[in-house]
Amino acid sequence: MTDGERAAPDPREARDPAGFVELLQALKDGAGLTYRELSARAEALGEVLPRSTVANMLARNSLPREELLSAYVRACGVGPGELERWLAVRKDLAGRCRADGSAAETRDRPAGPGDGPADAPAAARAGAETLRRAEGPPPGTDRPRGPAGDDGPDQAGPRDGGPGDGPGAASGRGERLRTWAARGFVPLVGLLALATAATTVVAFLRGPGGDRPREEAAPPAPGPVLLRALHSGLCLNERPGQQSGQVYQVPCAEATVPRYSLVRLGGGRWRIRSDHPDFGAGCAGIPVDLAEQHGAPLVDQECGKRGSREEFRIEAFDGAGREAGHRIRSAHSDLCLRVRDASREPWADVVQEACREDGKGQLFGFDPPRAP
Repeated sequence: MTDGERAAPDPREARDPAGFVELLQALKDGAGLTYRELSARAEALGEVLPRSTVANMLARNSLPREELLSAYVRACGVGPGELERWLAVRKDLAGRCRADGSAAETRDRPAGPGDGPADAPAAARAGAETLRRAEGPPPGTDRPRGPAGDDGPDQAGPRDGGPGDGPGAASGRGERLRTWAARGFVPLVGLLALATAATTVVAFLRGPGGDRPREEAAPPAPGPVLLRALHSGLCLNERPGQQSGQVYQVPCAEATVPRYSLVRLGGGRWRIRSDHPDFGAGCAGIPVDLAEQHGAPLVDQECGKRGSREEFRIEAFDGAGREAGHRIRSAHSDLCLRVRDASREPWADVVQEACREDGKGQLFGFDPPRAP
């Protein structure tokens, strides 16, 4: 064994269910696997191992069910002989607990809203704290209506054409006409002034002889966002039911798993945080073994395992006659995120490639998320 390797935990060291669960946590830590990676490896072995189930198991001091234990230790890379040892120790502990009259096993039940890494011990929830947001539109307010007569003409004074018409009545009519003329003239002057100002602003924004106004992308702000590819109008998301965490462009109305948010790190760097209903909090980044490779995919995984490969610089890009946006440049490789081949089709994947001068397929917008 090298200095950097750790011996696999021996389940026979457990003296009670709590100690057994601690050894299960050590097994996961020694394998260096994330919750998402555990689920993917279990799926490849023909098992079903949801992240929330693993988090619940590691958060409790009771023995996991036998089938759950088997799926978990196999996903951690345990061989058949060692698997039998884990199962034998579990059986022995369960028998002792029944003899003592104490709780032994985790009961079967569906995951509840409180299940997840927030209930886990510190070692289990490091890097896996789940972000839960409840977003909704602000409550609307009704505009008050003014008095019934506010918008009508002044009804004071005698009506035109009555039996009392004469020089005095004519004078009254002239006075009312002058009043109405004054009322109409002032708004007209204001409208003309606004039109002149607008024309001046547009002329200023246009380049010398250019037909389109110069656009400048608004700087991003931390918080929840929809990441939108400007060339296609589609938004970034994962494929439903897929374990890999790879990111694609999809219709924005369907971009709900995961939810993304921007986190400012300082030094001009940002992190794109994901919040997945099954895998919890994570970060978008480039796989470690593909970090320098052109065409490497953007993948959501648990935060903290890929270092600067999970960090990006977000750069404003002059629209040059098209919608202005931002390039997202990897802080590790200096390559830019791009929808592959600048495709406009749904389910085109997002990869890192050399940053282009024209920004084709590499410009993104940060829209406020839709209400759930």
